[in-house]
Amino acid sequence: MPLDETLSSILEGAAEDAPEMNFDVLTPEEFRVINGDYSEGGGENVETIEDLNLLDSDGGDMSIRIYRPEGSPSKSPAAIFFHGGGWVVGNINSHDGQCRGLANSSGMVIIAVDYRKAPEHPFPVPPEDCYSALSQIVENADDYGIDPERLAVVGDSAGANLATVVCQMARDRNGPNIKYQTLFYGGFDIDTYGWPSHKESSDPILPMDMMRWFYRHYVGSENFIEEPYASPLRSEDLSGLPPAQVITAELDPLRDEGEAYAKALNEAGVETHYECISSLPHAFLVFFEFVPAAREAMEAACVRLAENI
Repeated sequence: MPLDETLSSILEGAAEDAPEMNFDVLTPEEFRVINGDYSEGGGENVETIEDLNLLDSDGGDMSIRIYRPEGSPSKSPAAIFFHGGGWVVGNINSHDGQCRGLANSSGMVIIAVDYRKAPEHPFPVPPEDCYSALSQIVENADDYGIDPERLAVVGDSAGANLATVVCQMARDRNGPNIKYQTLFYGGFDIDTYGWPSHKESSDPILPMDMMRWFYRHYVGSENFIEEPYASPLRSEDLSGLPPAQVITAELDPLRDEGEAYAKALNEAGVETHYECISSLPHAFLVFFEFVPAAREAMEAACVRLAENI
């Protein structure tokens, strides 16, 4: 199907000012300048927002941001959010609007994690930081006003990869317990040529040369393709992971590996809901405030999240 009409109009307007990017020569520093912070300074209202520091996996400072929606109980169910950006760009500011929307639509506390990025901190640093955040959030659950027995993970794009990898780590390391995982248009297989959607996609948000650029900076070489904490679809054992929902986008080059991951989870005995959102590209959550189809997809996913936590 063609690109959603509302989103198409938005992207056409943005394209007039967008710089050209040559991923053969583009540096991470240049991309970060182009990508910007995307800190809207607005978005939906929530009851409270609090910025705190945890320790990353090497003992340095790591920021988190806690979003509490109106009417949430003092011991609220919570979801830890890992943002996208190809493991190279993005932060808790870039996804502030999405976290506000997720908190309001789910009625849950959302805790966003500012893990370290490649190439300065390549694999396995980002997933180790995310696991470290999970462990500390559980340890400090009373201080944060959340119920550690009702904890989920949520991620978009690279963050979806990290979210499900954290679930594998928690299983392999005997905790903490995660009740549910919500994975939006994730990259689950570091193989940039092996899926039909890689070749067929005309995604206006994530061209495959960009995706390959992200992978080069994240893993550095193909030695990690079979490493399940980098390519979770390559794991020999997906059993024992929390129930999941895997949401893909029809125009996304990562669509097929997302569908394959959902199938692999189900085959491993992990109850998994799979849905492909028609007419939308990668990263559609960015546009949920302006594109009705994106909001509808987010809200439906939040309903399932709340029901399973």
